Amino acid sequence: MTPDHQDALFAAQRNELTEHIVYGRLARSEKDPNNRKVLARISADELRHYGVLEKLTGAKAKPHRWKIVFYYFMAKILGLTFAVKLMEAGEPMAQKNYLKLSRWAPTLKHIARDEDTHERLLINLLDEDFLKYVSSIVLGVSDALVELTGAMSGIAFALQANRLVALTGLVTGVAAALSMAASEYLSKRHDQDGLSPVKASLYTGVAYLFTVGLLVFPYLALANPFHALGWMFLNAVLVIAAFNFYLSVALEQPFWSRFLEMAGLTAGVGVVSFGIGVLARHALGVTVG
Repeated sequence: MTPDHQDALFAAQRNELTEHIVYGRLARSEKDPNNRKVLARISADELRHYGVLEKLTGAKAKPHRWKIVFYYFMAKILGLTFAVKLMEAGEPMAQKNYLKLSRWAPTLKHIARDEDTHERLLINLLDEDFLKYVSSIVLGVSDALVELTGAMSGIAFALQANRLVALTGLVTGVAAALSMAASEYLSKRHDQDGLSPVKASLYTGVAYLFTVGLLVFPYLALANPFHALGWMFLNAVLVIAAFNFYLSVALEQPFWSRFLEMAGLTAGVGVVSFGIGVLARHALGVTVG
């Protein structure tokens, strides 16, 4: 085995130890018994992998401290499933490396098999309440993006007064958020999926209001309505990108197709509404100030 192979083994050894510690910490802080059991089992597997690699390298390894902190806080902020799946995103490359190195160390085939099947099956056993209501969050975010960017694009040109645009956006956004939350509540009451109508409506309403705040903020921060309009669209794109990245990791959904679809709809509605604002301003002779 060459020095490069030794280096690759040691890097894998360090990574296995890091993941063992991350899973162990998450297991100890997890309240759900099922999730705690799954995480503890994965942590034990990672420690076993580390032991195999330690025998091959003949050296002790230290974990990546920054990775431990990063993934632990990701789990606390964005959810357990997201953090775990983000951490496991590099496993396909690890599997390939293990299979290559198994030519010199056949025992690595067992680790590659674990990485390929066992851990993925265990991760899919994780049960997270937040992910059950993702459809309600999608409803709130997507509706707010399409409806409010459209409405505010038209209003921005028609009024060309940022404080009035912000006021109109806030009133419209809060009213729409309450309406969407009520609609989601009524919808879930008649569904047989076992989800709480109250939780579903809260997720929809809060997601809507959060998006409203990001879209309205530029009109409170800037004086030029067209600069604020550009910033609003930038915020919309960032929300779409962040939201779809979360879904692509946590639910393993395609990123680019969903991102382009939502961005295209938002931009299309915004452009049409801006045009309506132009026509309305000239047709009605609206001036402010």
